[in-house]
Amino acid sequence: MFVYTVAFLGLVLGVLPWVFSRLDVYVAAAHVEIGWVRAIGLALFAVSLTLYLRASYVLTRRGKGAFVEFDPPTELVVVGPYGYVRNPIVAFLLGAMLGEAIALSSTGVLIMFFVFLTLAHRQVTRLEEPLLRKRFGRSYDEYCAHVPRWIPRRTRWEQPRASGAGPRARTSF
Repeated sequence: MFVYTVAFLGLVLGVLPWVFSRLDVYVAAAHVEIGWVRAIGLALFAVSLTLYLRASYVLTRRGKGAFVEFDPPTELVVVGPYGYVRNPIVAFLLGAMLGEAIALSSTGVLIMFFVFLTLAHRQVTRLEEPLLRKRFGRSYDEYCAHVPRWIPRRTRWEQPRASGAGPRARTSF
């Protein structure tokens, strides 16, 4: 997982932003300098990347599997950031991309962010959610009914306990 994470982040937050930033170099009129606001982008990038790594760790550890669709977790995870938003890994990765676009003051990287935003939404709604619904059934439907896809809840959602049941498992349902 470590090698995959480093390679994936190197591609998505290193190689591809460099490629998209070439727009600012070759089409000078596309570049917009935003000055001190770049510091906000750097902070957004750092916080989002940290939260991405945390959400990935929680999913891998609590879901008893990798956080990639070709080797998916075997348990539905609703703890940590997953109690606030259904797709924290993707949301935090997009936050890191947006932070990078702002930090670099790059129109090209901002365009990359919007391309990835569109692709991520399609991937989640057309591929990931149907697979999760098939894998976890009613548990996933209940989770979807209470936890938003992209915009986090103000308070963490916790699955209600079944009547007469013992303590609810903390890792998944």
